[in-house]
Amino acid sequence: MIDWLSPEEWTAVRLSLIVATTAMIASLPFGLAIAFVLARGRFWGKSVLDAAVHLPLILPPVVTGYLLLIWFGRRGPVGQVLYEYFGIVLSFRWTGAALASAVMGFPLMVRAMRLSIEAVDRKLEDAAGTLGASPAWVFAAVTLPLCLPGIIVGMILSFAKAMGEFGATITFVSNIPGETQTLPSAIYTFTQVPGGEAGALRLTLISIAISVAALFISEAMARLVARRIAAA
Repeated sequence: MIDWLSPEEWTAVRLSLIVATTAMIASLPFGLAIAFVLARGRFWGKSVLDAAVHLPLILPPVVTGYLLLIWFGRRGPVGQVLYEYFGIVLSFRWTGAALASAVMGFPLMVRAMRLSIEAVDRKLEDAAGTLGASPAWVFAAVTLPLCLPGIIVGMILSFAKAMGEFGATITFVSNIPGETQTLPSAIYTFTQVPGGEAGALRLTLISIAISVAALFISEAMARLVARRIAAA
């Protein structure tokens, strides 16, 4: 594949994989926590939290990217603090692309995990509680293993969304070759130059192959976990 792609194209593929993986891993603890709160919590403002989580699915990606630029740009309320106190810059950096991808994929991750948690039989959790297990132990020993297939699906959905994210990413971090130019951005660049059809086609095929592979891996892992749970 390296010989088939130019160095610039290979850089875009590698950067996309890094961005998508970083976005998925960074989102996981927050996604799992919010999914559990939405699935099990009973509190005022739950519908507001649910709406806020799913907001990136409703808003145009460009709007989401612009909001990220306002808040996490170097002069934004959050970005300025990160830069002045920690030396962290997100705008126009690959880390910003990971943030934008994480935000766009977060609703898909949370929804898959929430549905999986809601499908867990509460009687099993209650039984563990009556035996003296703490709520944290009940979650770790009962809830988490039973909803693991949903967690895997949520992670893969987040990864796939991050691989294909374009609008929010290009608005927040631009399209800088070698720094923020991911697969969708590189494909867009090729379509804007004469004779770029071949490069766009190559990257499109790579993008399709990665997405299909991610889906197959997700299905295989979910089935494996489900079989182990059923056999336990």
